[in-house]
Amino acid sequence: MPLLSTTLTIQQLKVLVALAIDGNTPTHELAERVGVSVATLTGIVDRLAARSLVFRREDPADRRVRRVDLTEEGRALVNDMWGASHKRMSEALQTLDVETLRSLVRGAEALYAALLRSSPSTSAGWER
Repeated sequence: MPLLSTTLTIQQLKVLVALAIDGNTPTHELAERVGVSVATLTGIVDRLAARSLVFRREDPADRRVRRVDLTEEGRALVNDMWGASHKRMSEALQTLDVETLRSLVRGAEALYAALLRSSPSTSAGWER
């Protein structure tokens, strides 16, 4: 499984996933998104750039702003990790009978409802 065999740190993985979701992102927004300071993000991006997984460039609208994005190699790595996880989950779900799958859906719906009730600020990111 690619995720379990990676030498990337959790912070580096968070940056890669954020870039896979959002694409080309200003450094300060990316730092906020992954929950680190801009100084910390600079080190993370330096290490990812050294592995050819991300690249930086100036923002054409504001030369003071640096933007970060995935390289093709970085995008392929994220896709491989997602694909392996998705394949494994799909294979596991195919082994379950219909009643077990229905119970799983009911459990997921109950968890979702509990999260929504638990805290308005916590559940904001869970709304459909």
